[in-house]
Amino acid sequence: MQSGIKVSQELHSAFNELVSSPSQRGIIATISNETLAPTQTIPSSSTDFFDDLPSLKPHLSTSAAAYIVLRRYQNAPDGFVAVSYIPDSAPVRQKMLFASTRLTLVRELGTERFRENLFVTELKELEKEGWEKHEASGELKAPLTEEEQTLQGVKEAEAEARGGTAGRKLETGGHLAINLSPEAREALEAFNESGENLLQLKINVSTETIELASISTTPDASDLASAISDTEPRYTFFKYMHTLSGSEESPIVFIYTCPSGSKIRERMVYASTKQGFVAGAEKEFGIEVAKRIEVSSPSEITVATLEEEFRPKQETKQGFSRPKRPGKR
Repeated sequence: MQSGIKVSQELHSAFNELVSSPSQRGIIATISNETLAPTQTIPSSSTDFFDDLPSLKPHLSTSAAAYIVLRRYQNAPDGFVAVSYIPDSAPVRQKMLFASTRLTLVRELGTERFRENLFVTELKELEKEGWEKHEASGELKAPLTEEEQTLQGVKEAEAEARGGTAGRKLETGGHLAINLSPEAREALEAFNESGENLLQLKINVSTETIELASISTTPDASDLASAISDTEPRYTFFKYMHTLSGSEESPIVFIYTCPSGSKIRERMVYASTKQGFVAGAEKEFGIEVAKRIEVSSPSEITVATLEEEFRPKQETKQGFSRPKRPGKR
């Protein structure tokens, strides 16, 4: 299961009633107390699907995500469509949670009941014109398999981390948008002046808090890979002490490691929090990051990797070509 969230008995009952009752058009649901729960039943006032769409708007917000289950095709056993409404202005954490739970909704209610699913970010997409555009463009799709949903969830989280939405951009403006434990805050505040050169942090996904994993001294860059966890994701700050052009330097490298065996929810949270965290660490704690490295396994971090990152770029000088004189060739 993608996020550990389950469909509540109330939603199961509401969906069974929707299936058996032609007087209902759909259900709006949300995530509450780690379960998917119904918030509103949408009555059917017409056999025409589009006539009932205006009934959705009063129950939806431009800043809160929701799931919508609608009867799209009358008298068909697979006549339902699952809509994930995740507006851009919803909180980042909520967007990730709803994106990673979409498969759960369809699977637990019965994949065989759903002919299509749809992802929308604006209320106008749930109006007749918007819906017809989705149908014309082929954006209405059959429910995803678990593997497809997993990959899509990670891609969405990584897109958030690259600053894809307004909500994400606010987070990268130099303010930490996730809690810091007292120990992590103390370690970040002291890192610039401390004698230690390796600071590792981890995210407690259940409490959405960045915690201190360890702070230590690694004698040499060749020991770095063995010092970082190869079973859990990590945010690591490393003072890379080396000689460049005859002078000693110790720039700070930020390393994000995410082993392939990490849980899907961990991967999503780490990926979407990374950019805002680094920006916040630079602004709030003065940790100036010279280079950023992202790898799956710590074993990919070698001395050669670091040397390559800090090797001066060689400019290729091109010879001067004398322009040809006009006239005969």
